[in-house]
Amino acid sequence: MDLDYRWRAEVTDAELVKLTRSHGGAPEPGWWTRVRAHSLGWMTARVPELVGFANVAWDGADHAFLLDPKVRPDHQRLGIGAELVRRAAAESARAGCAWLHVDFEPHLRPFYFDACGFRPTDAGLIALG
Repeated sequence: MDLDYRWRAEVTDAELVKLTRSHGGAPEPGWWTRVRAHSLGWMTARVPELVGFANVAWDGADHAFLLDPKVRPDHQRLGIGAELVRRAAAESARAGCAWLHVDFEPHLRPFYFDACGFRPTDAGLIALG
């Protein structure tokens, strides 16, 4: 499979809605328009349609935050998600960030810890809603 990975490549809200729906998500149209301005960058994977995406928000300095990684179900378990994360981490480091943070549900531990190289840390969380 010939995949085209790109950092900060053009991606439309409609493409992200379609990708999110492909794995049962409930996307909110207009989300990408609102979020994009707060992103350090994002990785896309295309064949040529969008099959993978990962957004990286940041604090404007040392901390980057991996958000919304997703791969279309018929392209999962092929290493695309891990490659999106690897490339997003490299671009975050190139931008001067010292840390890449991620939050995830417990069933995703093997992906983030084993496939992507994250390590467990102490963290805190306040539910706001």
